[in-house]
Amino acid sequence: MKLTSYLQWQKLQHPVLTDHQTELWLRYAPSDNPDISGNKLLKLKYQLELALQQKYQGLLTFGGAFSNHLVATAAAAAKNNLKSIGIVRGEDADLNNPTLAICQSYGMQLILVSRAYYQSRHLSETIQQLNNQFPGYLHIPEGGTCEAAVRGVSELDMRNTPNGPASLLICAVGSGGTIAGLIHGAESTAVLGIAVVKDLSLPEKIKQFLPTSRLWPEWQLIQAVHQPRYGRFDQELWQFCQSFADQKVQLEPIYTGKALYSVFELIKSGVILKGSRLSFFHTGGLQALKGLAYRGLINPITDSEQ
Repeated sequence: MKLTSYLQWQKLQHPVLTDHQTELWLRYAPSDNPDISGNKLLKLKYQLELALQQKYQGLLTFGGAFSNHLVATAAAAAKNNLKSIGIVRGEDADLNNPTLAICQSYGMQLILVSRAYYQSRHLSETIQQLNNQFPGYLHIPEGGTCEAAVRGVSELDMRNTPNGPASLLICAVGSGGTIAGLIHGAESTAVLGIAVVKDLSLPEKIKQFLPTSRLWPEWQLIQAVHQPRYGRFDQELWQFCQSFADQKVQLEPIYTGKALYSVFELIKSGVILKGSRLSFFHTGGLQALKGLAYRGLINPITDSEQ
């Protein structure tokens, strides 16, 4: 089964949606390379533009051993003839896992660091040390989230579905950059973020990209209603992800699948009102399926399923 990533919009079919007279549209951000599609394509757009304009020799960024962001940065750098360095959380990270193997295939230099060092990545001393060690590299935050990333995401029109204006824009939330971008581009349409991490500081992280000098549409952040701990899922959630295979929709249970499951629970409970037209951002990240299979958490992914 191939993800129809070339589609800008796809209307989901499901008995819950029929019973509640609700339209649910998936919005894709397509790319000729699936490793840099979805929100990563948008978040990296202006950071890449800056790197090329300022003639940086490469990109330096941060991530865990199964980070979608590391893969996207490595792929984007290679496509633009830039070098790339990935600072990887954990000295025991497996360099042979599918995610880090993809990064290396794009030429990314991987540097494994202790979790204590990784936690210091925001400190001025660490930043200066990395600048001294790797001069000429543009630093991109973990997850790619920054003002430039928010600007890139804001350019995706999530409001106007093929059937008309959406009543609610929805996305999974990890670092906060994607939902901040959706809020910027939402005009008067309400935005719902579904946090797939337990991070009490997330609302403030989002608000830092929403200056008080202008009025913003109504937005809300809620915790995922099923398996809210980051990276955790059970067979019920995985079966939900797989249930859309006949519609050629591929989901992973860490971000998009977990958030979409929450949307269906909100529809069933009546929190999302009957008759709504929902616009849900499919943020990609499907390379994560190979990592889950590598760790034995799901069945191996075959070529026909990629």
